[in-house]
Amino acid sequence: MTTINVPTPAATTGTAVRPRYRPTALAVVGVAYSLSWIAALSVGPGNVSATADGQQIAAAYGAQKVGATAQYLLSEGLPALGLAVVGLALARAARRAGLLRAARTTAVAAASAAAISTVQCVLGLVLVLSSVPRGATGEAHLLFELVNRMDGVKMLVLAVLALAGASLSRSGVAATWLRLPGYALALTIAGSGIGYLLLLGGLTSLAYLSLPLLMLWVTSTGISLPRKAR
Repeated sequence: MTTINVPTPAATTGTAVRPRYRPTALAVVGVAYSLSWIAALSVGPGNVSATADGQQIAAAYGAQKVGATAQYLLSEGLPALGLAVVGLALARAARRAGLLRAARTTAVAAASAAAISTVQCVLGLVLVLSSVPRGATGEAHLLFELVNRMDGVKMLVLAVLALAGASLSRSGVAATWLRLPGYALALTIAGSGIGYLLLLGGLTSLAYLSLPLLMLWVTSTGISLPRKAR
């Protein structure tokens, strides 16, 4: 009995058929991180100066209670989850590659940044509620300053995470093209972190550079890491 082999399209053309890319859960989380930040920037009282006094803070948040509440949830609450998921996934990839020290650094930095962001979200919500009903300028100033200084600490932690990510890009664990954005993020977010930690108005303006780089890095890592693993 003669067996007839029917050639497949790949066999006739001599090329392999590449599987269609399907977004993974990690990619969805990475994209959601940037979308959450974009939504946050479109609501709320806008950019309140880190050196604003109590009356300015109470007036800004008192005029937009709903928007300010949404802004803290979208800029600190949901992004905390994104940082944890993407950062810990990167740490697991480093561990599988045998880079244990880089894996530990990445995991600690990602978890710490996520924890700080969660606390900032809670304090921000308390700030909105305390500023609006009673016009408590003193309490508003204290909470606002605390949130900003914590933002500085978080940015410095994110600088460590960005450096670890750049190192993993150089090692081939993460996408190679993310190495330079990682270094740029580490530099700019460290500068803005010092500005927010010490409430230095000039350095806080670096956030206009570091935030887009952070969104790019988190989203691109979430999208590229599963593809890199495959």
